[in-house]
Amino acid sequence: MTFLIAVLIVGVGTYFSRAFFIVALADRKLPDVVLVAIQFVAPAVLSALVVALLIDSDGNVAIGVPEMSAFAVGGVVAYRTKNHIWTLIAGMATYWVVRALI
Repeated sequence: MTFLIAVLIVGVGTYFSRAFFIVALADRKLPDVVLVAIQFVAPAVLSALVVALLIDSDGNVAIGVPEMSAFAVGGVVAYRTKNHIWTLIAGMATYWVVRALI
């Protein structure tokens, strides 16, 4: 029961912490410098997630053939299409196929 209460409290707190900024900034125009900076948030978060997944518990880089092949295919797709969704689909499909074959 205490676990459920903790989950509910954290969920409500997360909701209000996000909703506050949406409601507070709803009728204001953000400065251009902020809008430019927001464009870099998604690539920065994705890069941080990728680096965190490629480091093992000892701090060593753990990159194998599936990761490198997915990186190469994803890079080519990103360069040619400039589309995040197609890049993600191509990279993940390559990773899964190469991992299944090894």
